[in-house]
Amino acid sequence: MAKTPSPRKPKPRLRPSPAKASTSAKAAVGKSAGSGEASTKVASPRRPKLPKVIQAVIDAAQDKKATGVVVLDLKKAGAFTDYFVICSGANPRQVQAIADAVEETLKGQKQRPSLVEGYARAEWVLLDYFDFVVHVFSKHARDFYALDRLWGSAVRHELPDQD
Repeated sequence: MAKTPSPRKPKPRLRPSPAKASTSAKAAVGKSAGSGEASTKVASPRRPKLPKVIQAVIDAAQDKKATGVVVLDLKKAGAFTDYFVICSGANPRQVQAIADAVEETLKGQKQRPSLVEGYARAEWVLLDYFDFVVHVFSKHARDFYALDRLWGSAVRHELPDQD
């Protein structure tokens, strides 16, 4: 008789120790916890390896001086999309300019959003590209909705603001 092989147990995923994070990453996490709760997520100390299309979104947003750029990797969080790209503009005109730059950049890559919401008010512009969603907030709306803190199980990549 042949023995049936025993199923392998999956290896537990280890999270990096917050003590190994750079001090600038710790400072960025401390700044984002404005609701009085300490955040346990650690920002990436260097630029993360992301898909080219997500990197194109980041570059387009940063070209228009978007601040607080955060990428949430939702693939293992059981979400309806793979990535959220979240950023802020200082005023309605800048929020629209960031959204326009993202759309224009991705149009060059033959990608168009399946849904655009909130463009006229420019408080929270949502660009849905199915595999990823781009959220461009005003500073006030971003603080109010705290979208980037709702997905606690997502891998969070904070990118430094461009000068």
